[in-house]
Amino acid sequence: MQRIAVVTGASSGIGAATARSLAGAGFHVVAAARRVDRLDALVKEIGPDATAVACDVTSDESVAGLAAAVTELGGPLALLVNNAGGARGVDPVASGSVADWQWMYDVNVLGTLRVTKALLPALEASGAGTIVTIGSTAAFTPYEGGGGYVAAKHAQTALVGTLRLEIVGKPVRVVEIDPGMVRTDEFALNRFDGDRDKAAAVYAGVKEPLLADDIADIVTFAATRPQHVNIDRLVVRPIAQAAQHKVHRES
Repeated sequence: MQRIAVVTGASSGIGAATARSLAGAGFHVVAAARRVDRLDALVKEIGPDATAVACDVTSDESVAGLAAAVTELGGPLALLVNNAGGARGVDPVASGSVADWQWMYDVNVLGTLRVTKALLPALEASGAGTIVTIGSTAAFTPYEGGGGYVAAKHAQTALVGTLRLEIVGKPVRVVEIDPGMVRTDEFALNRFDGDRDKAAAVYAGVKEPLLADDIADIVTFAATRPQHVNIDRLVVRPIAQAAQHKVHRES
């Protein structure tokens, strides 16, 4: 029976690329996100190896619906990719937007918690489950203007590390992938409230930032290692980015 992989935040960027990659690796992918129109287009592109499920990871009811949809498919749940997340704003802490911070915590941290809680029993029941959480290099390196996002990603990585300790001995791997600079269609644009010039400036002069397909390839690699192999944490940056604050930009 075909193994099932759930990918949250699958309507664009890393999530959509990961859904495509996992389907190519033989999984039946449950693509979950809020924007149903984009999910439908993605599933049509992938074909019969994908199912679209509308899901808002900030809603308990919506996540319960995702779990029910996975159960209805009938196959073993082998993989969860916690990809839903994002950043809003670059305000300093002294004038930080509480609403932006709340949103980032709700999506990145509590969203990961909700989906993981809902699907962990099925992952364990499969006898060979894997949880991959997409974090960020912000999870361990603060930077100016990134307080809210940095705080949320620190919390997310603490959640992942704690989970790994708590379920040791169970047949579920816990993997964290922390990308640095990844150029996608929406991440920076959403962070700057739709300002395309500010979003473009993030990548200005960077010859080859990472792309969504690069991260999708790494997710698929981690998920398809022999089950006894657990990649605890993988940090990936473009060669032009030596650290969060050190990026080579061509003039």
